Amino acid sequence: MLESYNYLLHTILLPSQTHKVLMKQKIRDFIFDELIFVAEPEKFSDDDDLLEAGLDSMGIMRLIMFIEEQFGVTLPDSEIDPDNVNTFNALEAWVLQHKS
Repeated sequence: MLESYNYLLHTILLPSQTHKVLMKQKIRDFIFDELIFVAEPEKFSDDDDLLEAGLDSMGIMRLIMFIEEQFGVTLPDSEIDPDNVNTFNALEAWVLQHKS
């Protein structure tokens, strides 16, 4: 709950570009802490393929639940597609498309 509150404060107080970076970093941290193992996550670029790195269907569902909870968006089931979840840049674009 505190994390959601902190994110809300940052969303209101920080410029758009800064909270995009924070959002992507939170997603990166969640994926590398909870869903896939990458020996050197700092070398994993925003365009590297998460599916090839081991993100599976159960991981995608957990990731979507995390994103919806953390960022207050609803990601439609009809849009769950490899093109929307295969890279950090694709995830960011998908989330921002549904952010009000």
